Amino acid sequence: MKTVLITGCSSGFGLETARHFLERDWSVIATMRAPREDILPKSDHLRILPLDVTSQFSIERVVDAAGPIDVLVNNAGIGWLNALEGTPMDVIRETFETNTFGTMAMTQAVLPHLRGRGSGTIVNVTSSVTLKPLQLLSAYTASKAAVNAFTEVLALELEPFNVHVRIVLPGRSPETSFGQNARARLQSGIPDAYAELAQRVFTSWQQDAGAVTHARDVAEAVWRAATDPTCPMRLPAGADAVALMTNR
Repeated sequence: MKTVLITGCSSGFGLETARHFLERDWSVIATMRAPREDILPKSDHLRILPLDVTSQFSIERVVDAAGPIDVLVNNAGIGWLNALEGTPMDVIRETFETNTFGTMAMTQAVLPHLRGRGSGTIVNVTSSVTLKPLQLLSAYTASKAAVNAFTEVLALELEPFNVHVRIVLPGRSPETSFGQNARARLQSGIPDAYAELAQRVFTSWQQDAGAVTHARDVAEAVWRAATDPTCPMRLPAGADAVALMTNR
């Protein structure tokens, strides 16, 4: 039985991905900052472990507890919505600490095992905003674009060791709490000079009846990235992300 370790499983894409792998008889290590035992089906093949990807101690502890794994899914992340002028540098650093440096630290922690064994897959979940720039998302987009670039170089480094590295790019997903959580992190709000722009952006999102991404789309893309060695480096997840990738 193969084992997958997934970060950020308390809700949204990570939670659905953990369910997806459990349903397919994998051993699943679902990690989250505040572990909850009631959000996933009871299973002998499931372990729920605490993890803060911004803490090296927490990372080392979870990797030791997990033991050998076949797949690492770096899904943990935080959002941020504001104009750059209204974004404090400590918020930018916090966003990169989780989205970028947390992904790199988790990857670095499992690499000796995967490289030594000569097999395995790392899947980094980023965002389709790296395919098409959107207002008020400069800091968030930069943190995810950095992961894309890092992943592509890492894939070259690990190719001689038969370790695969993939990127999954979800689209906009109203069913997740991304927007709500991102707005909750606002400290002093949108600067007055950008209020009209922000209102137009929020209204367009609310009125947009076009294609969106569902958590199941992301879980299926991660599954393919983890199990299909012939899949492309970048996998869009969700109808809107697929359209963006096609028209890019």
